[in-house]
Amino acid sequence: MTIIMTMKGKPLISCSFLLMIFLLSMGCKTSDHPSNYEKTMKIEGESLVLASTIPGKLCFDSISRESVIIRSTYLPTDSSCKQYIEGTDYIVDYQSGEIKRTIDSSIPDYSMHPLYGKKEFDHSQYSDYSNHPYFIWIDYTTKNGDQLANLNDQSRKLVKFREKLEAGTPVTIVSYGNSITAGGEASTTERRFQYRYVQYLKKIFPKAIIKIEDVSIPGYMSTQGIEWWDSYIGKTSPDLVLVGWGMNDHNIGGNTPEQFRTNLVTLVGMIRERKNAEVILFSSFPPNDDWLFGIHSMKQYAEATKEAALEANCAYVDVFSTWEKILERKDQSSLLGNNINHPNDFGHWLYELSFEAMTF
Repeated sequence: MTIIMTMKGKPLISCSFLLMIFLLSMGCKTSDHPSNYEKTMKIEGESLVLASTIPGKLCFDSISRESVIIRSTYLPTDSSCKQYIEGTDYIVDYQSGEIKRTIDSSIPDYSMHPLYGKKEFDHSQYSDYSNHPYFIWIDYTTKNGDQLANLNDQSRKLVKFREKLEAGTPVTIVSYGNSITAGGEASTTERRFQYRYVQYLKKIFPKAIIKIEDVSIPGYMSTQGIEWWDSYIGKTSPDLVLVGWGMNDHNIGGNTPEQFRTNLVTLVGMIRERKNAEVILFSSFPPNDDWLFGIHSMKQYAEATKEAALEANCAYVDVFSTWEKILERKDQSSLLGNNINHPNDFGHWLYELSFEAMTF
């Protein structure tokens, strides 16, 4: 995903959006953003599912005419990519930032999805509930752009890790969490959020030598993250650990927010004591509101993650508020690969964006 912002009509940045955030942290005043910048932004690879001829909303309104490109794959270079035709396959409301299928569109009709319109659905009753066959991917330019992830100063929490990056000392990042952290629904390893983040760090720290390793436990909770420590993270040698639990803790029968917070503090202590590594705790996003097995209180678990980071004095990445902002306009199904609780490629980019918003 690329976002281009402009300043007085001239290109300012043509890279990840929050590279600008890094530049601000290196000397520019926060108050300079966004008031001194025009809001023109180019978005690449945003996802939507479209049902019948019902409009679907993009992240932004005020879309520039002739800037919209819609295709069937996340990247235009994918071998199976098909580009859809405006007027034939879709109609754009440029002012409102909405897109809808035409009656005879070749865009897959999401109203044909087996879970479409169902409330309190039990996914185990269906043989196929994936959203992947229905996604379309959109490039466009908005005249009303804004940052999607909140600035997050964690500069006092990752001092040793930053020093190693700046010096070019080889480092290992280990990610440890549930199926999302394991890459659930990302189309390739390279499109998983932690691998994208490593590429971002290499741009920011040219000398950086970074190895990334994932030892997540799909389908389980922070409780198992503690109980099964030796079989997973116990076998690694990290300099930094990205700890991402919460989605399964939040399910019916899972941990309370209080127990979840306690578990996270315990995990941070184990990582420091046994691995002498620094830690980032990151929150999760709300699963599908219509899913039977979620308790639909993810904000409490996001707060618990933040509180655990404060108690353990480690870094925190706020994924939840990024998704919360996106969901002010977009529907959940347009972001969920499995239509339940796994982000698609665009969703993994939102995770990465949240990590980029963390300055250290």
